[in-house]
Amino acid sequence: MISNKKYTFQICLWLALFLFGLNIRAQQTPAAKQAEAFVIEGATAHLGNGKVIENSLIMFEDGKLTFVGSAMTKIARKGMKIKGEGKHVYPGFIAPSTSLGLIEVDAVRASKDQDEIGEMIPHVRSLIAYNAESKVVESMRPNGVLLGQIAPIGGRISGTSSVVQFDAWNWEDAVVKQDDAIHLHWPTTFRKGKWWEGEGRGYQANKKYGDEVKETLIFLKNAAVYDSESEIKNPILSAMSGLYTGKQKLFVYADGEKEIIDAISHIKDVGIKEVVLVGGNHAHKVASFLKTSGVPVLVGATHNLPVFDEDDYDLPYKLPKLLVDAGLLVGLQNSTASNFQIRNLPFYAGQTVSQGMEKERALELITGNTAKILGIDDMYGSLETGKSATLIISEGDALDMKGNKLTQAFIDGREISLETHQTELWKRYEGKYKGK
Repeated sequence: MISNKKYTFQICLWLALFLFGLNIRAQQTPAAKQAEAFVIEGATAHLGNGKVIENSLIMFEDGKLTFVGSAMTKIARKGMKIKGEGKHVYPGFIAPSTSLGLIEVDAVRASKDQDEIGEMIPHVRSLIAYNAESKVVESMRPNGVLLGQIAPIGGRISGTSSVVQFDAWNWEDAVVKQDDAIHLHWPTTFRKGKWWEGEGRGYQANKKYGDEVKETLIFLKNAAVYDSESEIKNPILSAMSGLYTGKQKLFVYADGEKEIIDAISHIKDVGIKEVVLVGGNHAHKVASFLKTSGVPVLVGATHNLPVFDEDDYDLPYKLPKLLVDAGLLVGLQNSTASNFQIRNLPFYAGQTVSQGMEKERALELITGNTAKILGIDDMYGSLETGKSATLIISEGDALDMKGNKLTQAFIDGREISLETHQTELWKRYEGKYKGK
């Protein structure tokens, strides 16, 4: 008879082997540094800055774009030629404010690193927890999402984000912009009732809103006057210093009119220079205030239901266009859906076209505009000579589900693999069911 101790050991051993087997297939091997030049000729180039070049010529070498223009230009073609006739070229899409690489399986606590204990934790750095070999991250690439801002969640001040590219051995290789921003979830004037305490399940006024705002402002003011040269070290307050020098941006999550106005006004008053609004479900109602304040907006996914009962049924679809028409700098992010749905980012942008947005302006929501908001537009977000050769080639319209069929993708000039666990399964079962 097996003893309880030995039986427990065997169960744990088999469980470990089972979990190992589930994850035996690692991410595709990251591409090596670009070794030869490439020439893409004849494709329609969507530059990510509102411009389009029909019958384009794009050349890149050593990871940089060396020429972007018309194929009619008389210039020497150098490198491996890629036939672009009938195809479309885009800058790599950028996913801001996401916890990609910080969580693998929602139901498995051991795979979740996006949240830490505490309310005010700006010193928590998402970058060092980023898993470059995540299967979820890998699944972004076949749809053209090649870069992302990896941000922690949880608490009121969740921590510090970094911008990475999605083809790397580790976080050191992946980083594009380190510790770019701090993320603040502004208190809400309404909250869901605690039904277990007899409050009901619906929304009700948050009676602690004033106190929560006061606590937040006290923390921000303490951080503003903290002297990093002091003999008494405070890593929490020290982590906020970049906000007051302009080296970092503060991403503020707020949806209602009052919360947006309160947040932006108070934050500007304490001396924080660069602010980005995330979510902003009612940002269109205070668009002039945001424009005057110079605050860009990262709107949530368009494939959503309205947040508030009084909202138009189609507000999530048309909100990006309302804000762009108001003169704001606007990008798209995946506010409420699970991480794996971030691969639908180009289709969120495509949704805005049905609401009257010009297609090239819709493209900017996930390329040029987002790059400006993240502060990486000097190298990414548009196809321009001198910038990074981070781009995708699609058989059709990449903002449309039917047209988004990538044939090749490059990050910093490196041709990356578009194979994922999903593509392997597709090929496997296509053979089984083809013709049935």
